[in-house]
Amino acid sequence: MAPTSTTTAGSPRPGVGLPVVPPDLNAKRRPGETVIKALLTLSALTSVAITFGIVFAVLAPAVDFFKEVPFTDFFATSDEPGAVSAAVLPLVVGTLITTVVALALAVPMGLGAAIYLSEYASPRARKWLKPTVELLAGVPSVVYGFFALFFVTPVVLQGWLGLDVNFTNSWAAGLVLGVMIIPTIASLSEDALSAVPHALRQGSLALGANRMQTTIRVVLPAALSGIAAAVVLGLSRAVGETMIVTMAGGSVKNMSLDPSEPHMTMTAFIATTAKGENPVGSVEYNALFAVAALLFVITFVINMVSIAIVRRFRQEY
Repeated sequence: MAPTSTTTAGSPRPGVGLPVVPPDLNAKRRPGETVIKALLTLSALTSVAITFGIVFAVLAPAVDFFKEVPFTDFFATSDEPGAVSAAVLPLVVGTLITTVVALALAVPMGLGAAIYLSEYASPRARKWLKPTVELLAGVPSVVYGFFALFFVTPVVLQGWLGLDVNFTNSWAAGLVLGVMIIPTIASLSEDALSAVPHALRQGSLALGANRMQTTIRVVLPAALSGIAAAVVLGLSRAVGETMIVTMAGGSVKNMSLDPSEPHMTMTAFIATTAKGENPVGSVEYNALFAVAALLFVITFVINMVSIAIVRRFRQEY
């Protein structure tokens, strides 16, 4: 029986054109390519070395701290009278409250801005609206702190809304913190929405769905991994922000869940305590690194959760 040939009239003969075996890109190197590769490798290794250096610089004094202070005192709800200010749970509560308030404002506003810029804005409007939103990320955090102290608390919270809040409170700190991270969530989410292929939108519209149904049921699920990464990145920025919470959040260790009261966050504790008054190697000095190490662990866990979410919902087109 004669072998069946798949070659049709007019098609190239087998073996003609590109070779079947992939070309060996390492066979020939251009002049200077080795130097460029070495510089890139050095840059990557330097970043890794700096990361390990930061971890070591934080962990070494933290270990010395826990040699003198038991874990029960560190994870206590209040400081013992006359003892080292080591209770970290009130700081975690303060950080949690301001972060939740910030995300409650930033996620809907940032995601709404991203949907408008990606799905509804004209190219001309998008051209100047997106850079305008991103300008908020360039405002110094100390300016946000003054904005919270002298406008949000007295004018918005006490004046317009009539809330009975303290001069420093977690409402003002969280709201202004949310304003600060809106550009992060909006910009990254808009990039994720814009990366969804237009064929999906056209297919949905061809089936009779309107623009809103297409956005909610097709585009948003397709861009969910990018949106999740944007929210988690904004969350990490909110947890690590220092100046706003130091100025507007207060400096009181407080286990109350009422945002109208002042709360000290972990970053505010580090900023207010690290003034150079504590001798190097003292328990008070090492307490700063213990809190910093816990903050590092929290942000590390947040980033790991973010990576898991992105991998779980990632869709490739």
